[in-house]
Amino acid sequence: MEKFLFLSPEWIVRAKEIREAHKDTDTIITATIRMNQTVTNLPFEEGDLKTYVDTSSGILEIELGELENPDVTVVLDYDTAKAIFVDLDAQAGMQAFIAGKIKVTGDLTKLMALQTSIVPNERGMEISQKIKEITA
Repeated sequence: MEKFLFLSPEWIVRAKEIREAHKDTDTIITATIRMNQTVTNLPFEEGDLKTYVDTSSGILEIELGELENPDVTVVLDYDTAKAIFVDLDAQAGMQAFIAGKIKVTGDLTKLMALQTSIVPNERGMEISQKIKEITA
């Protein structure tokens, strides 16, 4: 199986295909949040990558770009983002936050609610595994 660098253009296309193929069986989200994320220190290009998460429709939407008037904005480095989103390492996220490697502006309580509201089902875990398998 071909592997791609996390968040590279090729990885984004492939991860989106995986999520789209399983969109009716995804992880259940019970919190509502509109969050912008900026990932810094990309290993494959200059500059930062801007993405957003929006659960206001009842499903988890993850896209490139930025939302207007987000509830919260998070800035984190590439390695931390990969540990959190690919390895699903909540401990790494907490340690990075304490160490100041994750900058949060806006409603921190919404971010905390999102973390505690994600209830992965069996299919959601399969999607995560498939995404992990394509990640270099």
